[in-house]
Amino acid sequence: MMRLLYQGVPGVADATSAVSAESAAKLGPASISGPRSPFPCDADTLHEECGVVAVHGHAEAARQAYLALYALQHRGQESAGIATADGQYLANIKGMGLVSEIFTDDVLEKLPGPMAIGHTRYSTTGDSALLNAQPIRVDSTKGLMAIAHNGNLVNLGNLKMRLEREGAYFQTTSDSEIIVQLIAHSQAATLVDAIADSLSQLEGAFSIVMMTRDRIFAARDPRGFRPLSIGRIKNAGAPDTAIFASESCAFDLLRAEFVRDVLPGELVMVTEDGMTSRYFASGVPQSSCIFEHVYFARPDSRIFGRWVQESRDQMGRQLARESGVPADVVVPVPDSGVTAALGYAEEAGLPFRFGLIRNHYVGRTFIEPEQRVRDFGVRLKLNPVHNLLAGKRVVLIDDSIIRGTTSRKIVRMVRGAGATEVHLRISCPPTISPCFYGVDTPSKRELIAANHSIEEIRRFIEADSLAYLSLEGLLKSCNGGEGNGYCVACYTGNYPTQWVDVEEILPAAATL
Repeated sequence: MMRLLYQGVPGVADATSAVSAESAAKLGPASISGPRSPFPCDADTLHEECGVVAVHGHAEAARQAYLALYALQHRGQESAGIATADGQYLANIKGMGLVSEIFTDDVLEKLPGPMAIGHTRYSTTGDSALLNAQPIRVDSTKGLMAIAHNGNLVNLGNLKMRLEREGAYFQTTSDSEIIVQLIAHSQAATLVDAIADSLSQLEGAFSIVMMTRDRIFAARDPRGFRPLSIGRIKNAGAPDTAIFASESCAFDLLRAEFVRDVLPGELVMVTEDGMTSRYFASGVPQSSCIFEHVYFARPDSRIFGRWVQESRDQMGRQLARESGVPADVVVPVPDSGVTAALGYAEEAGLPFRFGLIRNHYVGRTFIEPEQRVRDFGVRLKLNPVHNLLAGKRVVLIDDSIIRGTTSRKIVRMVRGAGATEVHLRISCPPTISPCFYGVDTPSKRELIAANHSIEEIRRFIEADSLAYLSLEGLLKSCNGGEGNGYCVACYTGNYPTQWVDVEEILPAAATL
């Protein structure tokens, strides 16, 4: 059965519990351990490690957080958790698996209160285990609090050693707990000052939401690596509900109105008296993750002040201008390549066709056939439309190439369906360096573009031609007058932070 961790839940002893046998049977064995995706093709993609949400001032805050996390499920499928508060209790329930698997009606009913924070996770730093699922709930010298964190700290090694010398005891191997420990050990007189003092000591990427028994906090790192937006639900005859979410698409499901982004270096506090904010750091150049626009964020989200759909459309158009090729049809690799392919097709004057169909109903477990099927993992998720591809010169659009193995399988699939030519176009530059700011990236030795020329990659993936979007073209596509500064370290190897403690922050292997 699926294990759930209960902390501070009214009427329930703190413990690791389980869902019903009937529910567990429906979910299957993979939901128990919560492994990373078993599909071989998924090992050749990048993964965002989490999404966060916070709700203040709603009678059903837990259900609102659940819906928001449902909309943010693409940001992490390993674990999820929701904590709620009502002025007296601060309850927390979390488990391994998908949001809809963990939070049934029975579970949500155990989370009372008008405030909630939530988290959905794909691990980077910290083992893949129930203990490291978030939110993290801690009873400290500053009081009872819960925290959910999106990003990666790059100075956690030094911070952890210093805190341990000061007597800190760590319950988890997640770097998110370091933030709570810094707050607990701060000499500041008030909680908000302690939070600001602690955040100013962090280096790296963090968009966080925090909750005490009676307050909600939200903050972004001074460079604004990860997105975090503010929304509100207008309530007739009552104060507005304040919402925070990693992406604005969560507001749509809640029928909330987008207000603005939490600004880099800003700490926002929400109480019964309303919303206030202060800055804990300023004067640092913005370096928001450009890969949010390339791949991670949903196209219906507005992040860093810009619609993701617009950025991806412009990437496709710029790609067509830079590396157009005579062809009969433009085909996206679903789903991430769809918007860029639409832009490419319109700019190139070519028909757009869904020549690859994705199976959206593949579960997280499957029975692999005893007889080995070539490229089984990819074929399980994608299937070619033969009549659209046969006899055609195909421009295949994808968002990135990481190790190259999946791209080769897809090219083979398209050619096997009868395509006479397959021209692969990638809507971002070659990925040559790992990310240390919250993206689960392979090491440099595993990144095909870090070790091979474009021609060598083309031969490996067996395409007739291969071209990437230039870095200049990508930056142009993602800047529509918003004045954003982007981190492009994965394409250049030049990191915006002063130093990177590589041994501490390499992606952690999953612990099943």
